[in-house]
Amino acid sequence: MRLLLCVGLSLAIAATSAIAGEASTESNGVKKRRANLFKHDYSAAYTVQRVSVRTGCFPEKLEAILAHIAQQTGRKPVVTSGHRPRAGASQHSHCLAADIRVPGVSDRKVVAAASTAPGIGGIGRYCNGIIHVDVGPKRRWVYC
Repeated sequence: MRLLLCVGLSLAIAATSAIAGEASTESNGVKKRRANLFKHDYSAAYTVQRVSVRTGCFPEKLEAILAHIAQQTGRKPVVTSGHRPRAGASQHSHCLAADIRVPGVSDRKVVAAASTAPGIGGIGRYCNGIIHVDVGPKRRWVYC
């Protein structure tokens, strides 16, 4: 019985790997490498403050900025505000911005890390310790 189970399991694994590794074939019979369907997943580089914070529509460029900040500071940023559809002309309304905090890291260090991120657009700093990052046009501000 054990031998039968092992053989069945190995056949299932072999069939699964054969299906996963199978190359697509063009109409002329030439095998073509399948393009990588998976992009980088940077979502593990940050957390959200509440489950109601909307980050599912963040472009890869914005997620890469958050991952860069996490790498530079050694801590995961906490997204306090993401996509806000009724935010007027804000980058938040287009899902191109995030307001963040990085626990245990000073605002200045977070801004310094964000300013070295590739593709960074706007960087804003607020008195309550929240840092705004986006992928829009380059600009900086401090509201205090």
